[in-house]
Formats: sequence, structure tokens, C-alpha cells
Amino acid sequence: MTRIHDISPVISARLAVFPGDTPFERREPMHVDRGDHISLSSVTSTVHLGSHADAPVHYGKGGGTIDRQPLDLYVGPCIVVRVDGVRGRAVTVQDVAGRVPFGTERLVLATGSFPDPERWNADFASIDPALVEWLDTRGVRLVAIDTPSVDRSDSKDLPAHAAFFRTGIAIIEGVVLDAVPEGRYELIALPLRIEGADASPVRAILKSVPG
Repeated sequence: MTRIHDISPVISARLAVFPGDTPFERREPMHVDRGDHISLSSVTSTVHLGSHADAPVHYGKGGGTIDRQPLDLYVGPCIVVRVDGVRGRAVTVQDVAGRVPFGTERLVLATGSFPDPERWNADFASIDPALVEWLDTRGVRLVAIDTPSVDRSDSKDLPAHAAFFRTGIAIIEGVVLDAVPEGRYELIALPLRIEGADASPVRAILKSVPG
């Protein structure tokens, strides 16, 4: 039987965002429980909310916007690789060597370094730019990670993002992987078609692969 892992955090006003970014807020101008004939909501939020896909324009001049990203990046076979002891440092080639076969198109990294999506901790794991270049040589087209960023929280030059821009590998950040075993899955994590946007929230799931 196919099992589906929901790897997106619940979106609410409690969800942590980068300090200084726009938190999620939902208003209810109308609601049936208050006697209105329908319920209506409006939201205000950063597009880098919870599990989200970055667009190249977020981190590189001349980069494409999220509505122009190829959808096949976000749907298809992937592998989940768990790396331990990386809180406060970058995930390196040595951490994943031997576990990412040639031809792997989508890699999902479980670091356990941002354990509570509703509580900010600045020492989450980042990704070594050299790892991005190495993954490119193995055919990886997308990397998803369970942290708010592929770079350190205090980084201004964003070396990992720059490596992703050079290689063209797509980024998903903020997935929740604490209950997901290592292995092969099908990833479905489609971004919204927001014109001109630098990112989009995604409802990310992993479907178990029979056998």
C-alpha cells in the first residue's frame, strides 16, 4: 500500500520566519459561525513560508521567477538522506558520499537541525557550496532540506545559494522530515504560479515507492 508522508509544516501565525521577514497572518472578514452567509479569509505573509520553493531571482541577478520554473523539477523520484551531527555547520560531500547514486535527480536532506518549525533557532545546518557542485556532477536537479535556508542564518554573501544559481539546481527549504525514514520516494511539491515572485509556499509530500 502506498504511504504518503506530509512534509510541510502547518501554516499559522505561530510558524517561525526569518527575523525581519513578514509573518503569516490570516483575517476572517466573514464567517458562517458569526451569521454571515459564507466564510472568507485573507492572508498576509512572506512567500518564504514553511516549506517553500526558492526561485533563482531570489539569489541571482537575472534569475527566473517562480512562475517560470519548470514544474518537472518538483515532481518525480527522489531519495531521502539523513545526516546527523550537522547542527551549526555545513553539510559536506563527506556527509553524503556513497549515498547519492549517479542519476539521482532529487535529493532530500534530513538534518534534524531545525526541529520545531514554530520556534526559531539560528544554528541550523547549511550546505557547503562544494557539495552543491558535487551534486551537479551526479545529475541532481533539486535539493530539499529541513532548514529555513541552504546558507547560514547570518550569511550575507550566500555562498550556497550562489552555487545553486551557478549550477541551476532548484531549492526547496523548510520541509519537515522527522518521521521520514531514509529511502526512495516520489516527491510532489508544486509551487504556486505567482507572477514575478521570488519564492512560493509548497504543500510537499513524499509517496512511498513499492519494492
